[in-house]
Amino acid sequence: MSCRQVVAVVLVVLLAGVFSGTPARAKKGEETNYTLGYGDVIDVLVWKEADFTVEGITVRLDGKITLPLVNDIRAEGQTTRQLKAHLEIVLRKYIESPVVTVLLKEARSQRFYILGEVMQTGEYSLTKELTVLQAFAIAGGFTEWAKKKDIFVLRRKETGEAVIPVNYLDIISGKDLKGNIVIRADDTIVVP
Repeated sequence: MSCRQVVAVVLVVLLAGVFSGTPARAKKGEETNYTLGYGDVIDVLVWKEADFTVEGITVRLDGKITLPLVNDIRAEGQTTRQLKAHLEIVLRKYIESPVVTVLLKEARSQRFYILGEVMQTGEYSLTKELTVLQAFAIAGGFTEWAKKKDIFVLRRKETGEAVIPVNYLDIISGKDLKGNIVIRADDTIVVP
């Protein structure tokens, strides 16, 4: 194969990836910012050490997980990389050079809630970055009695609850695109 043919093949492969409709990869560091929380399910894999490998561990309400010999380890509030580093230190008591992989199997701790005049009220998983308009779509849209100008989001902050007004009609008309806020874990959307 000539150099030109190799370059042509590489270009075709790269362009196919660009135009395939495949979602863009997460920005650098975005994947590692996810902090583990109550209810998340993880796998702890210890290379060549089946006795220390545990799959399907749920982070308990106290924020901990239990591993053989190690007992309880705090997982809540840590990224998978932080937990991996901590476990490698702890496992050095039992293994000379442990190599640990921590995989997030199910993200159950990241939830948001929709109440009021939507078709399907309830608790929903926050598995990707989601805007308030997308949350309405997940909830099946509005009932005929919904007051679309008076929607608000309750958001927990360190200083207390924040109330963020959302005017659906202004967002969809293009008057207030900034009002299409990104939903965060534990947000409650209220549609009067």
